Amino acid sequence: MAICFLSPLKAITPTTSLTTSLNPKKPNILRCNFSLPIITTTEPEPVFTSVRSFAPATVANLGPGFDFLGCAVDGLGDFVSLRVDPSVHPGELSISDISGTKNLSKNPLNNCAGIAAIATMKILNIRSVGLSLSLEKGLPLGSGLGSSAASAAAAAVAVNELFGRKLEVKDLVLAGLESEAKVSGYHADNIAPAIMGGFVLIRSYDPLELMSLQFPVEKDLIFVLVSPDFEAPTKKMRAALPAEIGMSHHVWNCSQAGALVASVLQGDLVGLGKALSSDRIVEPKRAPLIPGMVGVKKAALEAGAFGCTISGAGPTAVAVVDSEDRGVEVGERMVEAFWKEGNLKAVAMVKRLDRVGARLVGSVPR
Repeated sequence: MAICFLSPLKAITPTTSLTTSLNPKKPNILRCNFSLPIITTTEPEPVFTSVRSFAPATVANLGPGFDFLGCAVDGLGDFVSLRVDPSVHPGELSISDISGTKNLSKNPLNNCAGIAAIATMKILNIRSVGLSLSLEKGLPLGSGLGSSAASAAAAAVAVNELFGRKLEVKDLVLAGLESEAKVSGYHADNIAPAIMGGFVLIRSYDPLELMSLQFPVEKDLIFVLVSPDFEAPTKKMRAALPAEIGMSHHVWNCSQAGALVASVLQGDLVGLGKALSSDRIVEPKRAPLIPGMVGVKKAALEAGAFGCTISGAGPTAVAVVDSEDRGVEVGERMVEAFWKEGNLKAVAMVKRLDRVGARLVGSVPR
């Protein structure tokens, strides 16, 4: 089920740390109604002239957790700069600049960051000031690393911070979901970890119910992300999935998803990797659409990775290891396999878990 509101905020054509308290024994649960509420009838005043926010890349699905599990990855993501702009009509949003890609619209109603920013403005009931937004893309489009969610998360957080951080995490996730619904479907396994950080389980969509899962801070968790020179649009990859599945596959994937959650909470990398690699429903349909992916997974496991699967809709492959040195070795083997098995050039990155999520990184006071 998907929702999309018709915003009363008119789009105009441009002319010119969030944190959550986490308890590994009792996961944090966020619940909210399946709607975009207006939080207050009293419009908040801007507390900054401008702000700059960042939101990290994400790995969705994590193998058997299709549409209900995801995590954030440190060191990769998008930036949004937002300012009060007297030249923009009150209550409206303009996108003044986009860098890092040439393939995105500056129309706020057709842009991930714009949609999320407008949704956040709606929740805050912003009517008296106009805003100008600048987007810096650090993530490639169609990469399987939550590119659209990173833009949406950074925009939602920027609006919230500009007006004094009035909203709760669940409200920001709902604002981001407005963007995801238009771009790739109503799924929160990218936008929730992009905003909340760490591992997130989407327990329910109606009503939206989110659970933070804490990977033990004393344990090392390293992601090897290998992105080939190939685009896998989310809508296309979702269209490849079966409409129905057999009971045996359903039982298997449920058990593997449960094992993955338990492994995350216990800091069990061996168990996490085993569950990550065990999807029998989605990965078998998507892997053949990404040249060389089957060979890449085999190469990762043979090189010592605990597990490997497709990140989100792909084409990025993600493997988990326990050290950066091992990650470099595994990444090299995966890059070689993409070239040998799929005739695709690829780039490997070794990253850690982002435990913070979208956050304010700069501001100018009024």
